[in-house]
Amino acid sequence: MDITLESPLDMHLHLREGDMLDLTVPLSADHFAGAVIMPNLVVPVDSLDYLLNYRQAIEFYCTGKNFRPYMTLFFKNYSRQELEESREQILGIKLYPAGITTQSEAGVSDFSAIEETLSLMQELKIPLLVHGETNGFVLDRESEFLDVYRSLANRFSELHIIMEHITTADAVELLDEFANLSATVTLHHLMITLDDVLGDLLRPDLFCKPVAKTPRDRSALREAVFGGHPQIMFGSDSAPHPRHKKECIGCAAGVFSAPVALPLLAQIFEDAGCLDRLQDFISTNACRRYRITPSEKTVVLSPTAWQVPDYYGDVSPFFAGQTIRWSVNSTISAK
Repeated sequence: MDITLESPLDMHLHLREGDMLDLTVPLSADHFAGAVIMPNLVVPVDSLDYLLNYRQAIEFYCTGKNFRPYMTLFFKNYSRQELEESREQILGIKLYPAGITTQSEAGVSDFSAIEETLSLMQELKIPLLVHGETNGFVLDRESEFLDVYRSLANRFSELHIIMEHITTADAVELLDEFANLSATVTLHHLMITLDDVLGDLLRPDLFCKPVAKTPRDRSALREAVFGGHPQIMFGSDSAPHPRHKKECIGCAAGVFSAPVALPLLAQIFEDAGCLDRLQDFISTNACRRYRITPSEKTVVLSPTAWQVPDYYGDVSPFFAGQTIRWSVNSTISAK
């Protein structure tokens, strides 16, 4: 029996820039009604003019696909005028601790110096998206950052704060403490643990930030997602890198899951016996938490097996060479 999804959304997506857009944009636009676009380009997207130019470049590659790029600004201390001029063009502002992930060197290094901007964002109802990790031991970084989330959620109780790509049981528990916290969860963190990355031969295409964690953490994510936690949304964190940046000294972090996201989600939700909850995870929760109305787009998945290509262009996808039981059959957009 087919599965019908209404206006699926990817609430955390890296499209990159330049020639890479020719690969990344159509692969997401074919399957999704919209996506939240990350701003950590080589030069961070931290001005309205830059953001509008970037959105125009994205839209060039998704003409006719009924796909909306929800844009974000890279966090810095913006003035009231800058925020007021930008708020109708953005879904939120993305905060990166300085140097914590790809192209985040211009991120926040002093959290005590950003309160004025956070107060303005709260007043103007601009969501704050956060890559929540410290620079501590790699397996502890997300857990160590939870106190920052608690502090922000307490002091800015009307600010919608999104904990991006959570990976730990502790992060799941924190959601229940604050109504103004939401979270995104990736496909790959629902499927892999650190053992898959380096338990046998090192698999650079599964190296990402935050790194995959323990079986206990994965079980907590699955329990929350498959149980229909209303504050959790799908965000792929699909992050493509060409071969020379993956198979090298200093391997780049990122899993490229955009081409397989919907079919694999259908597969793991089916395995968990909760296909009826996929719609909420893939769209309904995001619409409610962000108060958005996406483009009308119906995606039909069929139980038809297919083998994932080894490469899309020069990028190896998640599940490369493996077989997925579900495939996208058709997409129908409102005229």
